[in-house]
Amino acid sequence: MLTPHVVIIGSGFAGLEFIKGINKKTVQVTVIDKNNYFNFQPLMYQVASGELGPDAITYPLRKLIGRMPNVVFRMAEVMKINITDKILITNIGEITFDYLILATGAQTNFFGNKIIEQYAMQLKSIPDALDLRSDILQEFEEAINLNNQLDKANKHLNFVVVGGGPTGVETAGALAEIKKNALPKDYKELDPSMMQVYLIEASHGILASMSEISSKKAKEFLEKLGVKVLVKTSVINYQPESGELTLSSGEKLYTNTVIWSAGVKGKTIDGIPESLITKNNRYICDEYNRLKGFENIFVIGDLAFIDADPAYPNGHPMVATVAQQQGRLLAKNLLHIIQHKPLKPYKFLNLGSMATIGRHKAVLEIFGMKTQGYLAWLVWMFVHLILILGLRNRFIVFFNWLWNYINYQGAIRIIIRPFKPNSTT
Repeated sequence: MLTPHVVIIGSGFAGLEFIKGINKKTVQVTVIDKNNYFNFQPLMYQVASGELGPDAITYPLRKLIGRMPNVVFRMAEVMKINITDKILITNIGEITFDYLILATGAQTNFFGNKIIEQYAMQLKSIPDALDLRSDILQEFEEAINLNNQLDKANKHLNFVVVGGGPTGVETAGALAEIKKNALPKDYKELDPSMMQVYLIEASHGILASMSEISSKKAKEFLEKLGVKVLVKTSVINYQPESGELTLSSGEKLYTNTVIWSAGVKGKTIDGIPESLITKNNRYICDEYNRLKGFENIFVIGDLAFIDADPAYPNGHPMVATVAQQQGRLLAKNLLHIIQHKPLKPYKFLNLGSMATIGRHKAVLEIFGMKTQGYLAWLVWMFVHLILILGLRNRFIVFFNWLWNYINYQGAIRIIIRPFKPNSTT
């Protein structure tokens, strides 16, 4: 009997858990990703704010896969899937498969706003984080050259974060910490009060996936840090030349830096029937993560839409814990398919959620327990530290956090490659 060839596209949280679960099993696995590293996305905002370097939250895939005898890696981008012939068309050639797993994750959802898509910053990749870090620092340098002329420096020192989910809240908090701790020391020619941080959320409150208590406390923490939180407010238009951002309330803000974290959608691939794509650009799957109507194609992570879980009739949240659980379960189920054993349906075990706002400030909900403040902040740090891949990376992150805690400022404020989000070149 020939060894089945399993191809998995994507090595994020879902893909990583799958290959760890299938390691040393009786299948041959090929991992395809356009990057040769795993990226720990929850700490991306800390790279953007200069608290961590990109090497602290990334891990080489070949270093991980090199220890797996039945798994190989190909750095490639998939252009199209030929379902009938079981072939992937990639930029390095064709790759055949017996079983295919789609774990490409999510991309930023700009909801059809082409201007925002072109000019706003986002935080979905390491290059995004480095671009944002450069942009923030460049705006400070530009403002200094204007000699504190408020009317001219205004758009350089206004930072607008759109979207009140965990990424938006944590990014706004990090920017507020820069204003409080870094600006007075590193940019002493600037008046820190000129820097303004805005967080814009279209719904009634931030951190909508958490309880009302956590949402209100997070808003309180942000406002104590000086962040202007605008709820029930959405972005109507943006004019990059003038920096004018028009809000649904009629208010106009002037900024060169719009950070978009207002939503995500699945990262689909050509070749899958459009009839299988549902809301948020996700593929319709059964309770075993099989693509609807197919026995040999599976979808895990943010790209998978499963409505068979009674607790989540509208699909599971697009978060890392769902992706990890689905990756682990699919590794077991795929072996059961090969061995002709019954499959186990996926049901989301909600382990809780958390978000950090700044020093000593976080909100935490776990196993029905809700806490905010210092304890939640310590738990947030501990959980993220143990989830980071690689002992070296854990040590680097811990050392950086400790150094930042003692010195009240991130140390990696370096413009490695100049970047202008409003440039048309």
